[in-house]
Amino acid sequence: MQQRQGTGPSQDQVDALIKLYTQGRLEEALTQGLVLAEQYPNAPFIPHLLGVVYNGLGRGEEAVASYDRAISLKPDYVDVYYNRGNALLGLGQLEAALASYDEAIALKPDYAEAYFNRGNALQNLNKMEAAVTSYDQAIALKPDYAEAYSNLGHVLKNLMRLEAAVASFDKAIALKPDYAELHYNRGNILQDLKQLEAAVASYDQAIALKPDYADAYYNRGNVLLNLKQPEAAVASYDQAIALKPDFAEAYCNRGNALRDLYQPDAALASYDQAIALKPDFAEAYSSRGNVLQELRHLDAALASYDQAIALKPDYADAYWNKALALLLSGDLEKGWELYEQRWETDDFMSYKRYFRQPLWTGNDIPVKKSILLHSEQGVGDEIMFSSCIPDLMKQAALCVLLCDPRLVPLFSRSFPSVTVIGLGKDPGHTKSELAAYATDVEMAIGSLPKYFRTSWADFPARESYLVPDEQRRQFWFERLASLGEGLKVGISWRGGKKEIVRGRRSTDLEQWQQLCSTTGAHFINLQYGDCQAELLEASNKHALNIHNWPDVDPLTDLDDFAALISALDLVISVDNSTVHMAGALGLPVWALLPDVPDWRWLLDRDDSPWYSDVKLYRQETAGDWERVFTDVKADLLKLCS
Repeated sequence: MQQRQGTGPSQDQVDALIKLYTQGRLEEALTQGLVLAEQYPNAPFIPHLLGVVYNGLGRGEEAVASYDRAISLKPDYVDVYYNRGNALLGLGQLEAALASYDEAIALKPDYAEAYFNRGNALQNLNKMEAAVTSYDQAIALKPDYAEAYSNLGHVLKNLMRLEAAVASFDKAIALKPDYAELHYNRGNILQDLKQLEAAVASYDQAIALKPDYADAYYNRGNVLLNLKQPEAAVASYDQAIALKPDFAEAYCNRGNALRDLYQPDAALASYDQAIALKPDFAEAYSSRGNVLQELRHLDAALASYDQAIALKPDYADAYWNKALALLLSGDLEKGWELYEQRWETDDFMSYKRYFRQPLWTGNDIPVKKSILLHSEQGVGDEIMFSSCIPDLMKQAALCVLLCDPRLVPLFSRSFPSVTVIGLGKDPGHTKSELAAYATDVEMAIGSLPKYFRTSWADFPARESYLVPDEQRRQFWFERLASLGEGLKVGISWRGGKKEIVRGRRSTDLEQWQQLCSTTGAHFINLQYGDCQAELLEASNKHALNIHNWPDVDPLTDLDDFAALISALDLVISVDNSTVHMAGALGLPVWALLPDVPDWRWLLDRDDSPWYSDVKLYRQETAGDWERVFTDVKADLLKLCS
């Protein structure tokens, strides 16, 4: 119906104004609207539409003022309250926007869109639970509201209700299956849930719908990298970069994938490109430092870590990486100081212990204090760091040691003045055991070297510090003697927890063929885990005769494993916990190391300050185990003769 002259514009005038707006001719719509506003000052529709036009032009303050004018003319103008809320949301005035949406809902309780945008305001206010309620209201009023399901999924992700978030995105996708962003966001949550294969499928669907989706290719590359598929990850990063040439993050993670592929020069080039695009990219500098360290360019690596720290002073990973480079170079004092930064990195979150005792952080040894010492990292680390316990006991009044349960009998026997408790899976049981002992301070075992190993002179000259079970040791002597004359040599060929570390440290049994054919020696399996099938295949294919007793396995019984090792003549092993066990027991150990070893083995020396009878055999070039085995074979022949 047309409005009468004098009370408001005609329908033709209204339609013409709306047409200008819908055609995107906002400046013309503004000019025409202002004319009509002057002609019809009491018509609320004109300031309402002017508010919409102002908001479309990015003039939010003027939009709010125009909406306020419309409300003054018509206090129950529900759509004005809604649009006013949108303008205020755009201005970042979140509380005011919330109040405006509430007014709209009070006037129109079934206003699904108002509930939806109210949820957006609450989300921006970090009121996540209230946002969930608002989105739920919108969905209850409008069950096919795909956008509400999508935004609800984001909020549920922020609340770490990841399964519910995936379900919300699934509902949104069911309503809008061709919306690429929904598949992408679903993939992100699946990645958080560690459902990596499903995440890749979700990213693939997003890319199928939107072939130029650079972010989807990037996150797909991240998942493939986690799936230990670095080649596929590089290809995905390359796609992301082709679509978005200034994608610094893609260049950086591409460098990580190339590092996993043992292509250090290409990795460095990728990091350098990331830094060129984003000069304040601290993570790229830190990752670049890791590759330089692996190339033995320690000064350049330290400079790269320092640059990362300068850009991001609270960057724990860069401090941690620098600590390892310093220790590898032999700078013990500075290295141990920065080693404490490990507790701020993600990798060490699972090792954190929370006790009532204060953490010992002083600059002096905890003289005459009772200390709770707790384990961290792996069994090999516990064994190596336990070498400092005798030094500690010269100073502390009492020590209660929490360690891997498998080490309890061995540590109790080796350190009789220490109360040793196994760190079990039940925190309540561990807490009740600790309640019997009053301790003043607590410390992680890996922090001991900061106080006791700051110079080479601090390393004690001793043959061993772990004591095996003598009865079991005799048992193993007799069992080994049954093999006949000749040296009894224990071997282990695989090590390292992380994929990239395990790949560089480990060997294949096939590579041991010539060594294990040495006359005058019997070879005994010390590899942890079930490797029966591997040994059988090596025997059938390569005639490797490696004695294996399934009744001993360090994964279940480290004390008996220690007894077996102590009864041997020699251990030959790649870098793993077996080296530490044998070294701590004082047994001769020949350790086979990659060209750039773990920090504890230092560089360019064939012995170790940690153990009295360890000989180090190092690769000259990356991956060259052949020369290492040639040298080991020659020395073993001399020993057997």
